[in-house]
Amino acid sequence: MSVVPDPIGCTRRLVSPKVDDMTSRSHIAMFSIAAHGHVNPSLEVIRELVARGHRVTYAIPPVFAGKVAEAGAEVKLWNSTLPSPDDDPQAWGTTLLDNVEPFLADAIQALPQLIEAYEGDEPDLVLHDITSYPARVLAHRWGVPAVSLSPNLVAWEGYEKEVAEPMWAEPKRTERGRAYYARFHAWLEENGVTLHPDDFVGRPARCLVLIPKALQPNADRVDEGVYSFVGACQGDRGAEGEWRRPAGAEKVALVSLGSSFTKQPDFYRECVRAFGELPGWHLVLQIGRHVDPADLGDVPENVEVRSWVPQLAILKEADLFVTHAGAGGSQEGLATATPMIAVPQAVDQFGNADMLQGLGVARRLDTEEATAEALRAAALALVDDPEVARRARDIQAQMAGEGGTRRAADLIEAELPVRQA
Repeated sequence: MSVVPDPIGCTRRLVSPKVDDMTSRSHIAMFSIAAHGHVNPSLEVIRELVARGHRVTYAIPPVFAGKVAEAGAEVKLWNSTLPSPDDDPQAWGTTLLDNVEPFLADAIQALPQLIEAYEGDEPDLVLHDITSYPARVLAHRWGVPAVSLSPNLVAWEGYEKEVAEPMWAEPKRTERGRAYYARFHAWLEENGVTLHPDDFVGRPARCLVLIPKALQPNADRVDEGVYSFVGACQGDRGAEGEWRRPAGAEKVALVSLGSSFTKQPDFYRECVRAFGELPGWHLVLQIGRHVDPADLGDVPENVEVRSWVPQLAILKEADLFVTHAGAGGSQEGLATATPMIAVPQAVDQFGNADMLQGLGVARRLDTEEATAEALRAAALALVDDPEVARRARDIQAQMAGEGGTRRAADLIEAELPVRQA
């Protein structure tokens, strides 16, 4: 058996991806935060691992316990201090330090809870979302392999110089920024981890990327010895509900800004104006929980307003997707070959919007540009362009070849240590 040193001090045993009797009942522990965009991409992978006979525990705050249990995992509850999925996005603040400090504070207070939850029940392998800092610490403490799951883009060769260093230059010069790094260093050292915080967060030893390679910037410079692109892991979404195209609807447009950045009543009114006046079109408008339908004014009969929708079911029927370009929505649009108007709201969505436009399957409109007239013009140009349809089908076929859920499970099993008979 060969052994590869792990950067945080433990070792990673390399085994065949074929699972035999000695590994078929392994204990795999999954860790994530309570956020739709981080939990949802993992669920089909968890379901597949359970179906293969593994015991999977999933450490998650209570708000996602039911969803995790439905995937077949045993729930290990812990309490988080992060804003909840239903909180206003403004709870995260506006600066880079506003965004990252809560993750470190949450990790520090979560670690003792997780140590207690797993006492006497240590896993054979740690599987974790990229936001779960305690997971890598626990893998180090237990001396077991760790595999990261990334639901969005990953670092490439040169990422630090091109992106991270310019982004962090000013915060690192402030007293607050220095205090953040000092606290992070101290926590890692206290737990025997010698990595720099930037490498700890952004450079896993092994990572499965749960997006299609087409959405990855500078994909040719990504180390595929560390990062494996498995594409969309969507599975059967029948439990989320069905949706059928209304009779007489020649074109269907879905508008959804995901689950977090939905407090946009002005934008929704522009969407109603854009599509409510288009003959033959039917609009499905997801407005989330922070907007009252009454705020939209008079809504035409061809506009269907909902607080939540079975997104994938609608996209399988839709002709156009107006999206915030989150990683999940972007790849669902690609997987269904649906042309998109990308209206990014935050973080990685701006880069995703540019990637989608560069692929030739979308148009980017920033929120302030997304007037009814601009939305309508972009929509008609996209759905009437045979080149857009061709490119969408080509990317859809490429994604299908990336392996999805089954390949993700194969790669996780390949990291399992072989037990002695």
